[in-house]
Amino acid sequence: MSQYSTNFLLLPIPEYPVLDCVPNKIIKLVVLGGSSVGKTALVVRFLTKRFIGDYEANAGALYSRKFTIDGEQISLQVQDTPFVSLEDDTDSICCQEQINRSIYWADGFVFVYSITEYESYRVIRPLYQHIRKIHPNANIPLLLMANKGDLLRARQVSSKEGLQLASELGGTYYEVSARENCEGVHEAFQQLCQEVSRMIGSCNGEKRRGLHLVRPKSPNMQDLKRRLKQALTSKGKSATTL
Repeated sequence: MSQYSTNFLLLPIPEYPVLDCVPNKIIKLVVLGGSSVGKTALVVRFLTKRFIGDYEANAGALYSRKFTIDGEQISLQVQDTPFVSLEDDTDSICCQEQINRSIYWADGFVFVYSITEYESYRVIRPLYQHIRKIHPNANIPLLLMANKGDLLRARQVSSKEGLQLASELGGTYYEVSARENCEGVHEAFQQLCQEVSRMIGSCNGEKRRGLHLVRPKSPNMQDLKRRLKQALTSKGKSATTL
């Protein structure tokens, strides 16, 4: 993936989901996972190559970049989301309606957990099952990212467990560190983008079947500037929280 544009901005959200196949190809990814697993840090690392350690609570921003993939100009939209949690001691998940809308809208899915928190790993399987309820028959390109790979002494989830889960869900597995591994993060997102691009290129332009959910409004430009300013002034902090 190369030739990134210099603009980093939020796009207005259509009231209803757009077509999966459009003349100027749009790739829509949603990033999902538990609390404090590094979702926002991974998105920012991928889009800007920067690592920012500290973020305010995630409001669910939509980020957009243009780049070329396999010689074709692509518009990439990445939807960050609030965290998903397990209900009490069960394997059922609790997620906001905003997340359901994002799941309906997306072409590809990035599942994130932290290798230092087994609970965040447990969220992934029921989250996938929840997506299957919204898209029962759809092809679901997905990437499973095990973050915080630099914190090996605090590991609670083995690489073997991550690989087994990715195989079960039919996705690609990457163990990465948003803090230390820019190349790994970029490679993981790039592979998913290529998979989604091929899928979109082979479809017939029909609308995705499912619930016609109205998506939440994205933060405005002033909010984005504030978030980026806050992130840049926090550079160098050691935390990897959202």
